[in-house]
Amino acid sequence: MKTVKKKTKKLERIPTGIPNLDALIQNGFIRNSTNLVSGDAGSGKTIFAIQFLIHGITKCNEPGIYITFEEKKEEFYQTMLSLGWDLEKLEKQGKFIFLEYTPEQVKNVLVEGGGTIETAISKIKAKRIVIDSISSFALLYTDKLKKQQAALNLFDLISKWDCTALLTAQGKPGKKNNGISTSLEFEVDSIIILYHKKIKGIRKRAIEILKMRGTKIPEKTFELEINNKGISINTRKTISF
Repeated sequence: MKTVKKKTKKLERIPTGIPNLDALIQNGFIRNSTNLVSGDAGSGKTIFAIQFLIHGITKCNEPGIYITFEEKKEEFYQTMLSLGWDLEKLEKQGKFIFLEYTPEQVKNVLVEGGGTIETAISKIKAKRIVIDSISSFALLYTDKLKKQQAALNLFDLISKWDCTALLTAQGKPGKKNNGISTSLEFEVDSIIILYHKKIKGIRKRAIEILKMRGTKIPEKTFELEINNKGISINTRKTISF
C-alpha cells in the first residue's frame, strides 16, 4: 500500500526592501510574521525599519504604519527626506501613518485591545507595521512576570492585525545576545542584529541574522553599508568582532 505524502504549505514571503538581504533569507520575511531588529545606538535600526515600510508602500502596494516612542514627526520627516523618502507625501496619499505614542499610551492600547492603532490599520488597509522601539515599552514594567505578560499581550494583538511587523530594540553592546530580553527572543519569528563597533579606531557596521523561523539562514556576519539611499548589505565581505 502506497503512503500518501502530505504537501507542506509553502510560506509566503514579502521583500524587505534591504538590498541583498532577501537572498540571505529565502526571499524575504514570512508574511504576517513578527520580526525584531536589535542594535546599539547609531547602528541603523530606524533606517532599516523605514526602508522596510517605504519598499512595501512604493513597490508592493502595502500601506504602512510607523509607531514611535522617541521621534517627533516634523523632525523625523525632515531627516527621512535626506534619504529621499517623502513620508509627508505618502501620508497625504493615504499610504502611511505616523503615530507618536508614549509607552504609557501603548500600555492603554493593550488594555483596550487595539484601540487607535486598529483604527489606523483599518483606515489605510495597512499591511506593514513598525514599532520603534520596543525597549521603551519594556521599561514600563519592573516586574519580570508582568513584563513577559505584557509582551505576550502585545504579540497577541500584532497577530490579529494581519500585518507583517518589525520591532526595533535597543541593544546593549558587550552583553550576551546584544541585550535581547528572553520574552522577546522566544516570541518573535526572527531576530536580526545590527552592529556598529569600533575596530582598531574605525567604526564598522555589520548585520547578523540570529534566527528566522522556517528559514535557512547564513552563519555569517556581513558588512553593512548606510548611504544616502539607505541600508544595503555587502555579502562579499564578512566581519569578525
